[in-house]
Amino acid sequence: MDTEIPIRLQHRKRNGRILLGLLALLLLGGAAWTTWSFLTPSLHRSEITTAVAQVGDIENTISASGEILPEFEETITSSIDGSIQKVLANEGARVRPGESLLTLDKSKTQTDWEKMKFQLASKRGDIDKLKLDLSESYSDIQSNNAIKQLHIGNLQDAVESAKRLFEAGGGTRESIEDAELNLKVAQEEKKQLENQITNKQQTMKLDIQEAELAADVLESDLRAFERKLRLAEATATRAGVITYLDKNIGESIHEGQTLARIADLSSFKVSGTLSDNYLDQLRGGMGAIIRINDTLLRGRVVNVHPEVSGGLVTFDIRLDQPSNGQLRSNLKVDVFLVTAIHNQVVRIANGPAFKGSKTQDIFVLRDGVARRRAVDIGLTNFDFVEVTRGLSHGDTVITSDMSDYKTTPKIMIKP
Repeated sequence: MDTEIPIRLQHRKRNGRILLGLLALLLLGGAAWTTWSFLTPSLHRSEITTAVAQVGDIENTISASGEILPEFEETITSSIDGSIQKVLANEGARVRPGESLLTLDKSKTQTDWEKMKFQLASKRGDIDKLKLDLSESYSDIQSNNAIKQLHIGNLQDAVESAKRLFEAGGGTRESIEDAELNLKVAQEEKKQLENQITNKQQTMKLDIQEAELAADVLESDLRAFERKLRLAEATATRAGVITYLDKNIGESIHEGQTLARIADLSSFKVSGTLSDNYLDQLRGGMGAIIRINDTLLRGRVVNVHPEVSGGLVTFDIRLDQPSNGQLRSNLKVDVFLVTAIHNQVVRIANGPAFKGSKTQDIFVLRDGVARRRAVDIGLTNFDFVEVTRGLSHGDTVITSDMSDYKTTPKIMIKP
């Protein structure tokens, strides 16, 4: 006969089974947690850098190199061939307009000037002589012409007399013909003399014009030499600072050789260089950002030089703040040329995690776990990266280089 189990005993057995089940679940969960923790890589928070996605504007830039130069710099060159006699200033010194910098030996130029002055005087004398010869020659020819006219008059009278005598029966036809022939010869001689007068006048006028032109050229050269002599004392034409000065006393110099440079160090520009691979993106008027340590200055490209040298193209940037205190002459700087601007987009601080691909994986951190996520990249610059898909405002992104975890779906981030 079956014996009925007391209800209390039944409850005790049932509670025991429940406790055993809960214990088994706890053990199973603990084992699963241990296994997951063991298989999932982890990093300490101090080993990574992060940034929070935000909404803002972003500019796409291309990198270039630059050098700070004075916006205004005057180059003083030698106006003559000679040598440096005396140095009157020093590099780095401030100068005023009209202040002398160098004294040059101008004896050779002075001698050439004296020689040219003599040549000009001689040429002027030749012109006066030509004019006198023209006047005398003209007077002689005019006198001969007058005499020839008188002779023609006499021959005309002789023809008339021969005709009257023939009509009176006292002359011959041959006498008339001889008289007429003599008249024609005299008339032809007069025409020849008149042509000679005209040709002589024209020839001598041309000679005078040629001589006067040569004299004008000499006079112009003489004035140029006089100007060179005045400029032989190298002087500053504007206020500024001497950035270069040739101090080699006694050294032979040539006309056009640089003697000094004077710069206005209160205002600067940037001379930039860019790989010719980006030449199609470089244009006048585009925005530019200049980084000097932690300072960012803005400006615009005002001139693109047409020549390409060594695979580099050169351009000039006019700064919005050309007198900024961070600017120093010949300082090397980073230049970023702005090629495009997007407004009010999701952006994240740039870092090693972004490799330049248009689509890539990044790690988004939430509740101590970083999960890999595919995102689309838009514009980039040295500060920010635009994310067009896959990221929302407020998401925390690991910006460190995570290439060692490119196949890992998630990473535990420890405090």
